[in-house]
Amino acid sequence: METYSMFISGHESTADGGEYFDVFNPGTEEVIAQVPLGNKEDAKRAVDAARDAFDSGIWSNKTPSERARILLKIADLLEADSDEFAVLESRNQGKAIKLARDSDLPFAIDNLRFFAGAIRTLECTSAGEYIDTGTSILRREPLGVVSCITPWNYPLMIGIWKLAPALAAGNTVVIKPASNTPLTTIKLVALMSKAGIPPGVVNLVTGPGNIVGEEMVENSKVDMVSLTGDTETGKRIASLASKTVKKIQLELGGKAPFIVLPDADIEAASEGAVVGGFVNAGQDCTAATRIYVHEKIHKAFTDKLVAKSKKVKIGNQLDPKTDMGPLVSKAQMERVETLVKTGVEEGAKKLLGGNRAFSKGYFFEPTIFDDVEQDMRICQEEIFGPVLSVLTFNNVDEVIDNANGVNYGLASSIWTKDLTKALNISKRLRFGEVWINDHLPLVSEMPHGGIKHSGFGSDLSTYSLEEFMHLKHVYIDTTGSVRKPSYYTVYGEK
Repeated sequence: METYSMFISGHESTADGGEYFDVFNPGTEEVIAQVPLGNKEDAKRAVDAARDAFDSGIWSNKTPSERARILLKIADLLEADSDEFAVLESRNQGKAIKLARDSDLPFAIDNLRFFAGAIRTLECTSAGEYIDTGTSILRREPLGVVSCITPWNYPLMIGIWKLAPALAAGNTVVIKPASNTPLTTIKLVALMSKAGIPPGVVNLVTGPGNIVGEEMVENSKVDMVSLTGDTETGKRIASLASKTVKKIQLELGGKAPFIVLPDADIEAASEGAVVGGFVNAGQDCTAATRIYVHEKIHKAFTDKLVAKSKKVKIGNQLDPKTDMGPLVSKAQMERVETLVKTGVEEGAKKLLGGNRAFSKGYFFEPTIFDDVEQDMRICQEEIFGPVLSVLTFNNVDEVIDNANGVNYGLASSIWTKDLTKALNISKRLRFGEVWINDHLPLVSEMPHGGIKHSGFGSDLSTYSLEEFMHLKHVYIDTTGSVRKPSYYTVYGEK
């Protein structure tokens, strides 16, 4: 068992109270590390360090190319240690090692390299004369201190989704990883220091969200808060941030519809539903959780979905042959169990699974419900586990209404051979992301974000860079005259 540290002002740090908390392997329920139990004073120290670093200009005054070189160095170091990071992520979070090694790590590394390049090509509107007495120019400038609060389902990858654009733009950062899964983020911040990030530019605090996280939101020295988490946490952060009128970016929950039209390739759609629904044991805001299938193909599709789901291999997350590891914690497993029980009580037909998989570890079987109704809790609430709900429909207007009929608006997908029909449906779906004949692909070049209770603002892409910057209008008089033509409107005569 290792003991980890926080990271403040370029140095490892213990908690103000000297206490630690345990971090577990959810597959074995064993303690694998101890991490400082930070408090409000620790969060203040981290924010002060970030504020001092920003105000000194040690990072914000570097040219884009200088910041880019350090981001590229971080990417190189992370790539060199990617196997070690993948194993640590898998042990701590519970995801299958192949998902951590072959998906999360490559995407995170690519994201660092993307923002290293993007910051060097970001443009503003050209300078111009919009009145006859002067020239206007626009500057894109960093916001200042950014508090990043990251989730437990993709700790390293989503941490980089926030750190990379925030740092590329010239901000300084305080990051708080989820208490269940802090280990790879701590290791990443240490690696960043090795790559040349100056002291105080990236600070890390561990501890409870209602103490450490809330100080990071309310503190008047913080200029922006970026959160990925559940919707209730997002509402709380929005309320706290409003006290100091700071900018917030929220990527929150999801309840993605997966629409299978009657002309869809059933083999491909059923394969996509297994992947989209059970990715990371269903602990994904974009997971395909509501499967809407046309009544003409309902039986054929459902039969294939169940057959393919039975082949999902559950077990030790570090085994390369494992498809699905454990849920992240006992609390998460109990939540999934409760909602599965609710689905049965509401009258949904359980076709597969619904139980804890093993006596040790937080493993849960791939679960499929049929005959689900739109107003059932398992259709409306984010379960965040390997649970799929199958609903039938008989016309396009009906399925669009039902797909839109939840509070969330993050991701969705359409399965059909008719591209024209798919594009027309995509316009009517109220989600930040619509995939056609696939579910899950994300790339560094395209934005990722939601609407409604799924939040606002973008991760990924150059649009994400804009989240971490503000526009400043600079006006330059070109007349050189003492009295400008418009001055008479304030005093004196024309």
